[in-house]
Amino acid sequence: MNSTFADRHIGPDATDLATILRLIGVATLDELADRVVPAAIADRSGLEVLPEPVSEHAVLDELRALAATNTVATSMIGLGYYDTLTPPVLLRNILENPAWYTAYTPYQPEISQGRLEALLNFQTMVCDLTGMDTANSSMLDEATAAAEAMGLLRRAGRSRSNRFLVDADVFPQTLAVLTTRAEALGIDLAVTDLAAGLPDGDFFGVLAQVPGASGRVTDWTALIDAAHERGAMIAVGLDLLAATVITPPGEYGADACFGTTQRFGVPMGFGGPHAGYLAVQRRHARQLPGRIVGVSVDADGDPAYRLALQTREQHIRREKATSNICTAQVLLAVVAAMYAAYHGADGLTAIARRVHGHAEAIATALGDALVHDRYFDTVLARVPGRAAEVLAAARERGVNLRLVDADHVAVACDEATTGAHVAAVLAAFGVVPAAEPVCAGIVNRTSAFLTHPAFTRYRTETAMLRYLRRLADRDIALDRSMIPLGSCTMKLNATAEMAAITWPEFARLHPYAPAADTPGMARIIADLERWLAALTGYDAVSLQPNAGSQGEYAGLLAIRRFQQDQGQEHRDICLIPSSAHGTNAASAVLAGFRVEVVGCRRNGDIDLDDLRAKIADHADRLAAIMITYPSTHGVYEHEVAELCALVHDAGGQVYVDGANLNALVGLARPGRFGGDVSHLNLHKTFCIPHGGGGPGVGPVAVRSHLAPYLPGDPLEQKSHAVAAARYGSASILPITWAYLRLMGADGLRRATGTAIASANYIARRLDDYFPVLYTGEHAMVAHECILDLREITKRTGITVDDVAKRLADYGFHAPTMSFPVAGTLMVEPTESEDLAEIDQFCDAMIAIHGEIERVAAGEWPVDDNPLRGAPHTAECLTREWAHPYTRAEAAYPQVEKQPGTGRAKVWPGTRRINGAYGDRNLVCSCPPVEAFAD
Repeated sequence: MNSTFADRHIGPDATDLATILRLIGVATLDELADRVVPAAIADRSGLEVLPEPVSEHAVLDELRALAATNTVATSMIGLGYYDTLTPPVLLRNILENPAWYTAYTPYQPEISQGRLEALLNFQTMVCDLTGMDTANSSMLDEATAAAEAMGLLRRAGRSRSNRFLVDADVFPQTLAVLTTRAEALGIDLAVTDLAAGLPDGDFFGVLAQVPGASGRVTDWTALIDAAHERGAMIAVGLDLLAATVITPPGEYGADACFGTTQRFGVPMGFGGPHAGYLAVQRRHARQLPGRIVGVSVDADGDPAYRLALQTREQHIRREKATSNICTAQVLLAVVAAMYAAYHGADGLTAIARRVHGHAEAIATALGDALVHDRYFDTVLARVPGRAAEVLAAARERGVNLRLVDADHVAVACDEATTGAHVAAVLAAFGVVPAAEPVCAGIVNRTSAFLTHPAFTRYRTETAMLRYLRRLADRDIALDRSMIPLGSCTMKLNATAEMAAITWPEFARLHPYAPAADTPGMARIIADLERWLAALTGYDAVSLQPNAGSQGEYAGLLAIRRFQQDQGQEHRDICLIPSSAHGTNAASAVLAGFRVEVVGCRRNGDIDLDDLRAKIADHADRLAAIMITYPSTHGVYEHEVAELCALVHDAGGQVYVDGANLNALVGLARPGRFGGDVSHLNLHKTFCIPHGGGGPGVGPVAVRSHLAPYLPGDPLEQKSHAVAAARYGSASILPITWAYLRLMGADGLRRATGTAIASANYIARRLDDYFPVLYTGEHAMVAHECILDLREITKRTGITVDDVAKRLADYGFHAPTMSFPVAGTLMVEPTESEDLAEIDQFCDAMIAIHGEIERVAAGEWPVDDNPLRGAPHTAECLTREWAHPYTRAEAAYPQVEKQPGTGRAKVWPGTRRINGAYGDRNLVCSCPPVEAFAD
């Protein structure tokens, strides 16, 4: 019998599924769905919009046909997006390697040392090139990095002014995102020509860019000094390739630097994904949003890496968080860092000089048509009345230039620019090459950079290949093990789904390329918008948000703007259940709302009595409620329709967080059971891989009345853009497109049912050992279950941390720890794990329970046992051993094994890490080699 793709994607086969269903007490997946999904919201329609599923080879043929309709012209548009030459060793061994792209966020640092080291390299690279002291481990893109910089200056500064100055020569997409953010926060954004000096009046911050959108290179030293004299802080956007040859702003006093690392080996990809960056002076390190990798020590006193400071800030500080962004662009940050390591300082400088040399050749030939005499890669030409003619002439030669206005054309050179491209551009302008280029005089950097061995050791392909393998071997990703993270949906990222993202017909498209060049990409986008709207029951979808947090933000902004247009601008209260994702509260604050918390009942459901009271308290000011469905507690709440009606009757809107959509596809549609808006995590439910903590795509879906308020093209006025590119991280959309084409309606519905069945199977197998905290009707859970360890901790002293670290010795990644309830583990198997893997996880958990009982019986002391000592490295076994348990018990814990299912030993990269030490002694860039020698 021929297997369909759905059979390959879904782990349990018919025999396994029968075993699973028998244990949980139902006969079929349909019966299971009827028992867990409330009848009032059950809705199996919407899937008919999908075409019949095809095979893996057929879907690749379809994608090839779509790719062939795109035109990969020579892009000299620039504006923050540049062609780059990804070293093949990085392409094959990072972007196309599941050891890197299937990893999750390194919340378990002991089994994430490889990607943490790569991210520390990224931070070091950014600090060195910007001249700053501390950088985070990437931002979503350059424009959101600029918006976060604005927020940071406001928090860190002492000025009470509400005005923020932005130079007129910043990228237009950056200005668009700044405008969106400022409007929601009540910041008065003033755009001005800062090269002419500061305007009168007070302001809390200033934002400029070098080079500017026009290509002009400006020395901002005087501006920085003047801003500081007037009590304001300043952030400067910096092109990191230019920073190899021009003095970086950090060296002349900037408070923050932001930008993108896209041109460091990361393809343009029609706009993303790319790793933005944000760096600050040391005194502002604790104000940095997002993730920061730091150096700490492990239980043996050896240096070790971990996430520092804001590890899960939103879940702790909620509406008081510095930002709603809880993800990064890890996979792309790794590529950029390794690109810098492969080329080194001298290689990057050589690339920069070659880029600048091509720009000089064009500038010199233009003569009096040249607008700016100081530039790096982008030349602005004055061609009165001829701009469209020049653009057309360049297109005839296979080159896309940038139309600034009817009288000006911009030409951007990059790493892929050749002498032939320069000749084609000059021919389009109708000028001849100059005999000798005139130097623009910008090469003035004197400080050293990238001197750490991480950027000098791996300059041959052999060295880089082995380095990447060594780092990957220190991590547990989905290619090694089930990653049972509740609320995170770590399912299969199929090879056929991933194949197209590195094809040049998708990867080398500029986001502002002419529409005639991108019909294949447009078709994928249109299909996804239509399919996702139907699957969720909404009327319109925007694919722009490049993370779930950005989707939340965009959806809440849509609600706010709709109500303002309805004359309801006084509605500013957003109700959020106490169990909600922390990003919900942070997003609501960023969108300009005040957060009020709604309590939950003892069974985990939202307390409708408390909801009614909160609605009564804020009747005239109620704007919205944000709920997650199924709930963050892992159950289908049966009163969800009533909840939605209560809010609607009070004039509010209902936001349904799509984090748990994996349990709804094919069974219920939030846009039909009461939701007005949802964001969807394509990196969860729809198979885009997590990449170590990014990339992600968080589309926002809305009912028709909110459709006019979706984010639009950042290059258009009033676009309400939340990301730099019109379609966000467009180059990874083929993954989700392929998944939907491969699965079809029946496959998707079967996947949802299997995910629910597998979670209930785990709940039944483990409930006698680790009680399941919340269940719905019929004692069922949704696609995840929460295991309660609080009584065990009270009785034995063994904590969720101990269990999580001990799982690494068994070769498993830990479930989600202490969220949404402290002292618990939230487990989600997804539909992709087969019964053997699920059973091995359950067996490991049961064996760990047995170890806990040995502690409870006094056989091992609570402060020295295999759980408290976990994880155990190979090296620790070779040292003096004074523990009451044996080396074998430490490293090779025993579980009952079925024949042929023995797990390969995975050695953790380090012993348990001291988090408090790392926060007290914050080191966020590569420490000197001597530190490791000591």
